[in-house]
Amino acid sequence: MPIKSPHPDIPIPKCNILSYIFASNRHAASTTPLWIDASNPSHSLSLAQMLLLVKRFAVGLDKLNIPTGAAVMVFSPNHIYVPMVYLGAAGSKRAFTGANPIYTVNEVTYQMKVLGAAMVLIHPILMETGLKAAREAGIPEERTFVFSDGVGEAVQGVRDWREMLASEDEARDWQWDELGGDAAEDTIACINFSSGTTGLPKGVCISHRNLIANASQAIVCKFSGTDRSEQNPGSETWLAFLPLYHAYSQLWTINIAARLGYKVYIQQKFIFEEFLQFVEKYKVDAVQAVPPLLIMLTKRPEVKKYDISSLKHILVGAAPTSRELQAEVSRKFNLKVGQGYGMTETTCLAIIAPYGDEDDGTGTIGLLAPNTDAKLVDDEGKEVNGEGQRGELCVRGPQMLMRYWQNEAATNESMDTDKFFHTGDVAIWKKDGQGRQTWWIVDRKKELIKVKGLQVAPAELEAVLLECPDVADAAVVGIRYEEDGEEWPRAYVVLQDEAKNGGRVGEREIQQFVSSRVSKHKWLEGGVKLIDEVPKLPSGKIMRKVMKDMAKQDAIDMKSRKVKAKL
Repeated sequence: MPIKSPHPDIPIPKCNILSYIFASNRHAASTTPLWIDASNPSHSLSLAQMLLLVKRFAVGLDKLNIPTGAAVMVFSPNHIYVPMVYLGAAGSKRAFTGANPIYTVNEVTYQMKVLGAAMVLIHPILMETGLKAAREAGIPEERTFVFSDGVGEAVQGVRDWREMLASEDEARDWQWDELGGDAAEDTIACINFSSGTTGLPKGVCISHRNLIANASQAIVCKFSGTDRSEQNPGSETWLAFLPLYHAYSQLWTINIAARLGYKVYIQQKFIFEEFLQFVEKYKVDAVQAVPPLLIMLTKRPEVKKYDISSLKHILVGAAPTSRELQAEVSRKFNLKVGQGYGMTETTCLAIIAPYGDEDDGTGTIGLLAPNTDAKLVDDEGKEVNGEGQRGELCVRGPQMLMRYWQNEAATNESMDTDKFFHTGDVAIWKKDGQGRQTWWIVDRKKELIKVKGLQVAPAELEAVLLECPDVADAAVVGIRYEEDGEEWPRAYVVLQDEAKNGGRVGEREIQQFVSSRVSKHKWLEGGVKLIDEVPKLPSGKIMRKVMKDMAKQDAIDMKSRKVKAKL
């Protein structure tokens, strides 16, 4: 039997995301700055200003004849206008998509081509990469814009995005489609990219109802066990440094902050000492984070230079966090560290520790969100029902993806007939002192590698390796040299016979080949090992478990060699 959330079910409005954020929000007419440039706080947008800009942008899309359902891409670091594109594209029934600003030309082109992106907005510092990708993907110049956050001007002959905005008068007359009935469930709002549980990165189609459901679920969990509620949220100040092309930041920095009227200082790029400065300067209450931030807070000497005592809550997700690290940060800074769990495919959030709960020191990821069911299954797909028993976590709820973009096979592979999404993560549950089923992630079944919270698909790196003329075959897995350390991609490579005999290529050359073609977080920092054969099933599929075991043994051997060297 599926396990149900201990939270009562909540109503999910059936409407446009703009209706959820603006029409039914008592903060919507506010002229108080809400999204603020952390480096230049005089540069800000209130909800009222945002609504007008969203309308001007939406009408501008109409004038450019951008079809409904088409993807509008942002290739930019964080700034206060990214939420405008997100809400304007989604609210006018286009689909927002963001590309990682550290991506190479090939990586951006791939995303543009997969989606058939109709338009792209490129930050000035990314123009060289963005323009090359746009041209290779066939995006017309008249639909390519400079996405500056300062004074707008053309760059390399490309118009600034402000030139495509409609006038304020035109915008005031524009009204979005309410998307009543089933329309909110059937209309794509954004397409975020994920590697899923296997294969190359895929577009994850997220509907208006998905966005509204996940924001509503997260808000309930945020106030659970406290004296606050959505109707009485109080005031908070957040610092947003997670990238806005990512679902995690979109949920909190855009949708929840707007719904609750919370002030958000936006950091363009994460620099640790700047983060500390901003927390001190703006008296930041809470941040949404990934595990590397917790490690920095405990290890880096810069922390002692700043007063960050205003910080009362850190939500950490996107990758596992040990209970020891969680407890150390909580104790050292006298704040609450709560974990959450989700995937791009769950819009963002599926499980989260209620903010009002005391930290029990167990490292739990929390409770199922409202309206969410879960089950655990073994390798044969049979349900695992016992407390403390391991199984693949499968989740179901109104926040589950619509489908993968133009990839029916991947959709069918990940969703079962009962509408449960199979996450590829191995979990257990135990009952807490209140009799609630509380969750832990204990292993990973899926191929995905997580580097500092960012996804790396082994299949993508294997494809890059096979482009090397000296490589005959390759397999990539994640490796950890320390039990609680960072995971890194490691390649096992079979060389062509000529390369073996000629000795012209080695591990370093292969690493350099990959580094020249992919973003830094995909580099083979876990090393390269030359092998005679990649173990495969008769079907030709790589035996991932065998490769993972090989990597674990290599990590043990390398650690042992280091110890002996010290002796």
